[in-house]
Order: sequence, then structure tokens, then C-alpha cells
Amino acid sequence: MGVLSNKIDRKQLNPGDHIYSWRQAYIYAHHGIYIGEGMVIHFTRGAGQETGTGTVLDRLIVSWPPFHATTESPCPRCGDQTKTDGVICSCLDCFLSGGDLYLFQYGVSTAFFLAKARGGTCTIAPSDPTEAVLHRALFLLDNGFGGYNVFNNNCEDFAIYCKTGLLVSTSISVGRSGQAASCLAAASAVVSSPLKLMATGFGGLTLVGCGMYCVSRYVSDIGVRKDVTKVQVEMIPEMAKEH
Repeated sequence: MGVLSNKIDRKQLNPGDHIYSWRQAYIYAHHGIYIGEGMVIHFTRGAGQETGTGTVLDRLIVSWPPFHATTESPCPRCGDQTKTDGVICSCLDCFLSGGDLYLFQYGVSTAFFLAKARGGTCTIAPSDPTEAVLHRALFLLDNGFGGYNVFNNNCEDFAIYCKTGLLVSTSISVGRSGQAASCLAAASAVVSSPLKLMATGFGGLTLVGCGMYCVSRYVSDIGVRKDVTKVQVEMIPEMAKEH
């Protein structure tokens, strides 16, 4: 595991690990917290409803299709979870849904973070102790993590909260998700391309675009942004009701 890939073997898993698996030809990933005994707690809006837009995107972006969803019989460990949503517990096979296993990294250096150009793989923020991570995940399994939102409250946000206890305190921003921040950074770089082209010419376009992308990702990381607060997990249900 390093700069090129966070892929790991199942034997390397430990309780409290933040894991993920890529979906749809590596377009996006689904995240969760491994709790041991081959089980994962994760956050989903339900198969076919991941974006929650009410458009065709809900059919195209399905971050968590259960591994047994295409078989006639449900998973012997998980049962039929094809219509479940919210914070749920699944076996590792159902969580991976035929994909490979990757480990999200915490407490990485700035250089390492920038070298991992793809968002949703690491953060500069350190992880809390395993006991705290498992306590949050198990509590939210019983009490929920609010409403699913692909940009502000998704599966990666859930896993990062379990690992760090940090929540973004402002409402005028994309949440803690590295994947969402990467999409926003890429969009900003593309939209501003004509202006950069006028200012730098063709030779500097790529360099300036990459610079803007990296800076946008960095300032959006929960490990460096200032609008974050440590929140006790027992407060999450009440906060969800307010929103």
C-alpha cells in the first residue's frame, strides 16, 4: 500500500479500519468501517438512489449494490438488504460487491496527500483510537447519521466522522468527502480554463489547472480546514432532527 494504490488483503484488516471499494470502472467508491468478524458498518441511501436527485443519475450511480442482489437467494449472513438504507451492517462480501478492498489512510503528510491526486483515499487528519471509532460506528448503526446526501452527507463522510469525530460546522460548503471535493476542484479548474488560457497561453494551461485542482483539494480536506468541530456521537441524532 502506498502512493499508487491503497489496496490491501483481507488478512490485513483490523477492527476500526476505514475501508472502501471502487464502483463503476473506478468512477467513485463506497466507504465503510470494518468492525471485525467479517462485518462492515456503512451508510447508504439504498440501491439505485445514491444521488437522491430523482433523475437518471439515481440509476447510474449505485455505490452499494449488495453482492447477492443478482442471485435468487439473499446473503446467509446479511439477509435481503436490496431495499435497505441509512446506516447498516453487512458482511464484507456484500459490502465489496465483487470489488477489491482498499484502506483509507489517515494522518498522511501534505506531500503524500497531494501525490494522491484522486480524492477519497486519504486525509491529513489523524484517526482517533480504535475504541472511539467502533463506539461511533455502533452507535450510529442504532441511531442513524441523518439523511443521505451525495455532496454533503455520504458514505465517505460517515466513515470519516467515525474515524475522527469531526463535522463541518458551516452549511455553505461541500461536506468532508474527498470524492466530492475532488469533483468540485475539477469543475472549478475546467470552468476557469478560458481565463487561464488567456493569461498563460497553451504552455501554462495544464500547469495552472493542476495547481488549482491540488489547492482546492487541499483546502477542502478535513485535516486542514478551519470550519470543523469535534462532535460527540450522542449529539448526532438531535442534530439530524434540526436539519
